[in-house]
Amino acid sequence: MSAIRLVIVDDHQVVRMGLKALLAAEADFQIVAEAGNAREALLEVERNRPDVAILDVRLPGPSGLEVCRQIRERYPLTRVVMLTSYANEAFIFEALRAGASGYILKQVGGDELVRAIRAAARGEMAMDPQVTVRMAERLKELEKLEEGNAFRNLSEREVQVLAQVAKGKSNRQIGTELGLSGVTVRNYVSTMLEKLDLRNRVELATFAIQNRIFERHSSD
Repeated sequence: MSAIRLVIVDDHQVVRMGLKALLAAEADFQIVAEAGNAREALLEVERNRPDVAILDVRLPGPSGLEVCRQIRERYPLTRVVMLTSYANEAFIFEALRAGASGYILKQVGGDELVRAIRAAARGEMAMDPQVTVRMAERLKELEKLEEGNAFRNLSEREVQVLAQVAKGKSNRQIGTELGLSGVTVRNYVSTMLEKLDLRNRVELATFAIQNRIFERHSSD
């Protein structure tokens, strides 16, 4: 299997050095470039077409969120993982609306970051556990669908599964949460992709977040 090609973007050289030392130790990672600002980031992504770009939210000039948005528009095969010190909900939702495949806090251990990068490379969502908790706090009971909302063509159970997908959970985790088999969850995901005319799991999660699934459905 070919290596996962990475571009590291952070305005602090010491942070970039630390990330390179951590990630270079993984046999399936190849660091192809690094950048310290938005302009350099877009240039290196265009030049190298990495599988995953690791971006800080805060960059000199255009923010990491804007860089993420541009990368996803110009180079849709490149996944983006935001790596930041900020667990602010506004940043989290903006990052996912911009097309990020993950949002990881810099305080996490190296194993969690490595896991997130691999998940993003597979086209999956990769959420920091602390971020997942914050998002879960806003999840409502999914007992009824509102008429006229973006989820009107989905069944109640499909919306429940969709909410879990938007939280970055795997099929197995969703099955455990909702009392379903992994195969059943996979079938729900496939059906929703067809109903919503979406291509993959990341687009499905992004659709849910863009349509404010956590604001429409929060837990008691």
